[in-house]
Amino acid sequence: MEIHVVQAGETLYGIAGRYGMDPVLLRELNGVPEDGVLAVGQTLVIRPVGTFHIVQAGDTLSGISRQYGQSLRRLYRNNYSLGGQAVIRPGQMLVIDWQDQPSASTHTNGYAYPFITRALLSAELPYMSFLTPFTYGINASGGLLPLSDAMLLEEARRLGTTPLMHLSTLTETDNFSSERAVQVLTDLPLQEALIDQIAAVIAEKGYQGLDVDFEYIPGAQREAYAAFIRRLRERLSPMGLPVIVALAPKTRAGQPGLLYEAHDYALLGEAADFVLLMTYEWGYTAGPPMAVAPLPNVRQVLDYAVTEIPRQKIYLGIPNYGYDWPLPFRQGETRARSISNQEAVEMAVRYGAEIQYDQTAQSPWFSYAAPGGVSHVVWFEDARSMTAKLRLIEEYGLYGAGYWNLMRPWPQGWAVLNALYDIAEA
Repeated sequence: MEIHVVQAGETLYGIAGRYGMDPVLLRELNGVPEDGVLAVGQTLVIRPVGTFHIVQAGDTLSGISRQYGQSLRRLYRNNYSLGGQAVIRPGQMLVIDWQDQPSASTHTNGYAYPFITRALLSAELPYMSFLTPFTYGINASGGLLPLSDAMLLEEARRLGTTPLMHLSTLTETDNFSSERAVQVLTDLPLQEALIDQIAAVIAEKGYQGLDVDFEYIPGAQREAYAAFIRRLRERLSPMGLPVIVALAPKTRAGQPGLLYEAHDYALLGEAADFVLLMTYEWGYTAGPPMAVAPLPNVRQVLDYAVTEIPRQKIYLGIPNYGYDWPLPFRQGETRARSISNQEAVEMAVRYGAEIQYDQTAQSPWFSYAAPGGVSHVVWFEDARSMTAKLRLIEEYGLYGAGYWNLMRPWPQGWAVLNALYDIAEA
């Protein structure tokens, strides 16, 4: 894989010719619109095709899969434009394999809300070892809030992605509740009843594991939270079902703050089968403009985590989004808008902005003036920043990547993942 940074005056067709790529494939691989308009500073993933197949009348995707000895999931990953659907047409070019093959494999887990479109979910699932529908929350009585997850589970089964149940302290108003966390962690009979409900949902819906995300827990509940995770694991392990726990991005054991204090890396790393490091949200809605996941910050968390948790238990959190801040930033007043990485590039094109790259944060950004004269700054992810993050998995010997989240389309992000890693099956 090469990453080309668009220069002033360059065109999609000119770049395709320079690298000997089919321009339609280059456009589809990077999510470039049909008009082919590019932003200065935009990245394009360049991959030389190894074997391709031109669809003939009567061909089926399953037949092509058998002909070349490639799984359907791999064909979907090599051809994002299929959208996870087996519909093909005569004359269509399919990539069977690439000249540059990944040198390593990894596990991937992606989070999705029930309102994700079926089309977007289907396109993304072949890149995921696991799918985690978000979320079964906790009601005022300490029981489970329901989740409309039928479509997500149906598509996961169809496309060979293993589903994990997600448990959080999210309430009916979509807020994490410290009070409900404490209620569950301190009332053991209620806790046992909740574990029974979880086991029943897993059995009924065919989930193959549990992902737990309790946030903003008072520090006094540190040991109780680890004990709860341990009880969940004791219940599910005999069925061969793993328990994952999400961890706030800490850099030291005694890090103060409600988000961090009850997330004891050593205790939770021992209690769970796996952990997800939530290595994102340094740049966030109410905060000052900055990269969502600056690489030095991510490394600091990893450097601490691997001293407390076995590396092969760790999922690295990967952000699939960016933010658009109006300026000037005023603490307590300014609110950034969450955007997709695809939308960020489209905005740069619309406003004629030149995309910059911060070498320290290893993240792209640009500024623009909106109608009315309001200045904005946008931080997001591109092929360079995603490559830098994903390479940490192999460098640190981690289990895999946890994508927050799958709700925003970004073909280029999956092209990078597909070039760097073979996706391990669950």
